[in-house]
Parts: sequence; C-alpha cells; structure tokens
Amino acid sequence: MKNVFAFIFGSLFALGLMISGMSNPEKVLGFLDIFGQWDISLMFVMIGAIAIAIIPFQKAIRNPKTLFGEKISLPTNTQIDKKLILGAVIFGVGWGIAGICPAPAITLIGLGYSEAWYFIASMLLGIFIHRLWAER
Repeated sequence: MKNVFAFIFGSLFALGLMISGMSNPEKVLGFLDIFGQWDISLMFVMIGAIAIAIIPFQKAIRNPKTLFGEKISLPTNTQIDKKLILGAVIFGVGWGIAGICPAPAITLIGLGYSEAWYFIASMLLGIFIHRLWAER
C-alpha cells in the first residue's frame, strides 16, 4: 500500500512541476538570470511549496514516523561545514548551467525532452563518484 501512496504523491509532485512550468529549464534559467530578464515566477512556486510543506515537516520533527508507522531517519548533523558548502556550490553551479535539478529531470523525460537523459546520466555518474570517494 505504501508504494501506491508513493506513486500517487510522486505523480502529484510531477504534475505540479509540469503545470507550473518548473520542469522547463528555460523557466529555471530565467529565474536565475537576476541581471537580465528575471522571471520571478519560480519564487512564488517555491513559497507555495514551502508554505504547504511546513506543517508535515514540523510534524516529522516532533514525531519522526511515516503514515505507516515507519521510522524517519532525520539528519543529526547541524554544523555548516566544508562538505555542505562545497556540495551546495556544486549543486548550484550545475543547476545554473543546466537549469535542471533531479526531480524535474525525471518529469522532463515524461514531457519528451530527450536532453534530460544526458543530465540524468551525469547525475548518476556524480552519485557513483561520490560513493567511491565516500567509501575510501
């Protein structure tokens, strides 16, 4: 049953990305172009998402369990360290160059953007490299 809910909620998320246009890399790049023709619409989508997500996130902090009673493993590290900053910078640079982040990349495939496969392949390669690096 939990897989059915995961499918439904994942589909709802993807549908929201597609309807809002946030899967479109041009939309993301327009938001990041603050000194050009800045498209502020992504900010409103983010604000709406944050406003809706605050309640379940606060509930998860107080009682870290899923709807099915499974434990949620929340991060315990609250330090801002070099790894966090470096990872954020790398993610930000990749987002700025491609205009895509992981979830919209999957929705782009559904919208017929074959270029998303290059992004996904690169993302998986980055994950693989990180795993090799983290294990040493």
